[in-house]
Amino acid sequence: MERTNVRDTEQSGPASRRQHAPGSGFSFNAADEERRRGVRRMKATATGLLVFVAVVYILAKWAQNSGMGPWTGYVAAAAEAGMVGAMADWFAVTALFRHPLGLPIPHTAIIPTKKDQLGASLGEFVGENFLSEDVVRRRLRTVALGARLGEWLAEPANADRVTSELSTALRGALTVLRDSDVQAVVGEAITRRADAAEIAPGIGKTLEKVVADGGHRKVVDLVCVRAHDWLVVHSDQVMDAVQGGAPGWTPRFVDKKVGERVYKELLRFVTEMRDMPEHPARGAIDRFLRDFAADLQSDTDTRMRVERLKSEVLGRGEVQDIIASAWSSVRQMIVAAAEDERSELRLRVRAGLLSLGARLSADARLRAKVDGWAEDVAVHVVNTYRREITSLITDTVAGWDADQTTRKIEAHIGRDLQFIRINGTVVGSLVGLLIYTLTHALGA
Repeated sequence: MERTNVRDTEQSGPASRRQHAPGSGFSFNAADEERRRGVRRMKATATGLLVFVAVVYILAKWAQNSGMGPWTGYVAAAAEAGMVGAMADWFAVTALFRHPLGLPIPHTAIIPTKKDQLGASLGEFVGENFLSEDVVRRRLRTVALGARLGEWLAEPANADRVTSELSTALRGALTVLRDSDVQAVVGEAITRRADAAEIAPGIGKTLEKVVADGGHRKVVDLVCVRAHDWLVVHSDQVMDAVQGGAPGWTPRFVDKKVGERVYKELLRFVTEMRDMPEHPARGAIDRFLRDFAADLQSDTDTRMRVERLKSEVLGRGEVQDIIASAWSSVRQMIVAAAEDERSELRLRVRAGLLSLGARLSADARLRAKVDGWAEDVAVHVVNTYRREITSLITDTVAGWDADQTTRKIEAHIGRDLQFIRINGTVVGSLVGLLIYTLTHALGA
């Protein structure tokens, strides 16, 4: 009753076992070949049992015709029913994979002829029973993701592992990015943002607050000290500059006296500014800065001048180079911090993960929020991409080669199906024996 498929014979060589039809989506491997050998052994066992009951039937009928006793009828009935059960189950099992005896009997060779319909039904089944919102939410609630995540992150070893993985991912991402592309994007973003935002009012408010708090006085102190020190060191240069600006008709000793006088007065002025916090010149500087801060906020002409100056500064090549090179410095700093296990970045990330794990373990409301977020994300993915997920199943099955699919499925489940034939033979024999017994008992 078992027919050897021509394709099985033609493709039984070692090379063919590693090949598959175009579009089949899979090939046979060593495990599949071992399964097929198991299927063949079980087929031989089931067929051998059928042959055995057939021989028993023949011998029982011969003994019955020879008048060896009534027991021969019981044996013949059991063997006959066993043959019927074996043949019926052989037909049913064979019809799943091919046409029995090669005859195009309707509703046979179900898998190769109904493969696409089976794939569509499988996709629909998965979509309705596994990708529905209720199923996803119910499953995630039983998982208790927030509690499990909290317990897992609370373990220092797990926090270290996550930190290491995040560092590796960060280094990989920074390595993939090209510096030139990122520098161009950063430069354009900074320049565009600076062009779009008016900076004068902001500078004015900041300057106004600095002056009101007296923050500028340290700068004035520093300028006065440096100016005094410079005048002391460069006294000759100052006097020469004053003498050089004098008219040519004045005597040289007069020019020298004037230069010395100017230098002494200038040094006295700077020294008094340095040593007298309430010097009138300091008050003049305070008034100038307050007025300038107000003009930056309210005077249209001043604000326009600042904007023009800003555009000129941003347009300079040196400034653009500084903006572009900022990315290289930032990237090197981040990569170095990610590689160093004791860096502040990694220590803070690790501490944050441990803190999150502890909070999740102790705070029921936070766990509920995390569970809700996980459910919402999963439901969104399912609702948005359900068709794509189910079509992946349908399209994948549709792309499989029918013969290869049949052989693959038969290799995986064929051995168990042969037990149906064996059980059919045994159960058929027992039912036949029971029917024959009841018939004779009722007839007697």
